[in-house]
Amino acid sequence: MSRLAPLEPPYAPDIQEQFDRIMRGAPPLILFRVMAGHARAWEKLRGGSLLDPGPLSLREREIVIDRTCALNGCEYEWGVHVAFFAAAAQLTDEQVRATVVGPADAPCWSSAEQALIAAVDALHRRATLSDGEFAALSAHYDDDQILEVIMLCGVYRTVSYLANGLRLPLEEKAARFPT
Repeated sequence: MSRLAPLEPPYAPDIQEQFDRIMRGAPPLILFRVMAGHARAWEKLRGGSLLDPGPLSLREREIVIDRTCALNGCEYEWGVHVAFFAAAAQLTDEQVRATVVGPADAPCWSSAEQALIAAVDALHRRATLSDGEFAALSAHYDDDQILEVIMLCGVYRTVSYLANGLRLPLEEKAARFPT
C-alpha cells in the first residue's frame, strides 16, 4: 500500500486530460495518481520532461533509465519501463537482466552502450564523471546527448526516491527484478 493515497476515478477533467496525454489511453500509473493529488509536486514531475524523446534513441534512453532505477533499487519504475519500453527499445532478455545485475562492460552491450552504463554507474556512485569516463562517453555521444544522460540519471533518481519513499505497490503489468 502506498504511503500516500492515489487519486481514484473519476478524475477532475484537467487531470484526466493530463493522464490521457501521458498514458495514451492506458490507465494511469499509481505514481502519477499519487503525484496528481498534490498540485505542486505533480507540476514539477511533469515539468521534468520525463516523457519527451530528447536527443537519445529510445534504446539509449531506456538503458539509462533502467540502469538508474536498478541502481536505486527501484523495482517499481524499472518494472514499468521494462514492461512498456524494453521490446520497442530492442533490449534482449539478457540485456534487461544486465541492467540490474551485470557490469558496465558486460559483453551483451556495444562499446557505446558500455560507456553509457559506466557513466550511469559513476554518476550513481560519485555524482560525477572522471575525465576517462567523460572521454569514453564523448567518443560516442555529442554534448546534447551527454547532458541528456546526466539529466535522465538525476530525474530518475528522483523518481526512484518517490516510488521507494512512498512504497508504491508494483504495477500489475510491470516487470519484476531478476532473481
